[in-house]
Amino acid sequence: MNNHAYIDSWSMVDRAAPYVVGGYLWDKSREPLYELARSAQPMERRTAIVATYYFIRQHDLDDTFRISEILAHDPDDLVQKAVGGWVREAGKQDPDRPRTWITSRQRCPVPRCATPLSISMPMSASTTLG
Repeated sequence: MNNHAYIDSWSMVDRAAPYVVGGYLWDKSREPLYELARSAQPMERRTAIVATYYFIRQHDLDDTFRISEILAHDPDDLVQKAVGGWVREAGKQDPDRPRTWITSRQRCPVPRCATPLSISMPMSASTTLG
């Protein structure tokens, strides 16, 4: 984390975050991810959500959704796209959680680029996106 300044593109984040950051934090406190999620730097915020891919692969979805809450309205498109992508990935293990995550935002909808799962995951007829 101390060398994150050298990670300056989304492709570097996507290659390193899941296994270097997520793998390292698997059996440790996840607080560093929440610190990254609150960073002023977009690539650090993207790292926070992308690192949770390691946890998703281990069937641990809670941090993905908690960090998604923090980043749902991020001003950077590359962060929003990562949020949508990882929520979608988590939904492959628990299909109801992304639906709940989206529908709980009817008063304050998630930005369009953070919701690719609304297109890629079928919603029930009773579910509306407001």
